[in-house]
Amino acid sequence: MQVKNNPKADLSRNSFIFFQIGLIIILGIIYIGIEWKFVENDPSQAYEILMPEIEQEDIPVTAIKDLPPPPPPPPAVPEVIEVIENDLDVEETEIQSTESNLEERIEVIEVAQIVEEELEETVEEVPFVLIEDVPIFPGCEKFTDNQSRKNCMSSKIDEFIHREFNTDLGAQLNLYGINKIYVVFRINEKGLVSNIQVRGPHRVLEQEAERVIKLLPRMTPGKQRNIPASVVYTLPITFEVINTQM
Repeated sequence: MQVKNNPKADLSRNSFIFFQIGLIIILGIIYIGIEWKFVENDPSQAYEILMPEIEQEDIPVTAIKDLPPPPPPPPAVPEVIEVIENDLDVEETEIQSTESNLEERIEVIEVAQIVEEELEETVEEVPFVLIEDVPIFPGCEKFTDNQSRKNCMSSKIDEFIHREFNTDLGAQLNLYGINKIYVVFRINEKGLVSNIQVRGPHRVLEQEAERVIKLLPRMTPGKQRNIPASVVYTLPITFEVINTQM
C-alpha cells in the first residue's frame, strides 16, 4: 500500500499568514507597553501645609515738625551813596634819623667790663647695663670689650665690699639671719663715686655701707656717644649672721 500526502496537511502553505498575524500581535503588545502610564502615589500630596497668618503692624504716622522760617533777606543797597568828609586832624609822626652824628661822643666799653656767663653742661645719666662704654675699674684695663669690663668691674667691687665691710655689726645689733642692704650710687663724668643712696634693715648698717662705698677708688669714667656720662650703679650687699649662742 502506498502512502500519499494530504494537500491539506501542508503547513508551509499558510506560514506567511501566520507570520504576519504574529508580527501584528507583537507590535500591538509593544505599542500598548509604550503607551502604558504608571501613576505613582506621591505621599507629599496627602498633607496640607497651613501657614499662619502674618499680622501686619500698623506703622504710626509721624508728623513732620514745622521747619524754621527762612532767614530774612539782606537789606537793600541804597541807590545814593553819601560821601562823608573826613574832618579829623591827623598828627604826623616825625621820623628820626638813625644816622650817627660825628659830633656826638661815642662811649667805648672796655673788654674787661664784659662778664662771660658760664653755661652749665648737663651730664647724661645712664644705667650701668645700658652704658655704651662702661667705666673701667683699676685692674680691668686689660679687657677691651664692654661685657668683659662689666664682669671685671662687678667682681672687683664685690671683692672690695667683702674685704672692707664690717659684718660683725649685724651680731652686735642682734640682726641674726640674712641681712640685705641695697646701695645705689653714681660714677660721675670724672670717675668719682657720688650721690650714694642706701636702704637697709638698720641705720648702723646703712652708715657702714655708705662708708665702704666712699672708699671705692677713682675709675675711668664711662662714655655715652663718646661723651663722658654719669653711670648709675646698683649694688646689693648680702651677708648672714649666725647665732652661735643657741
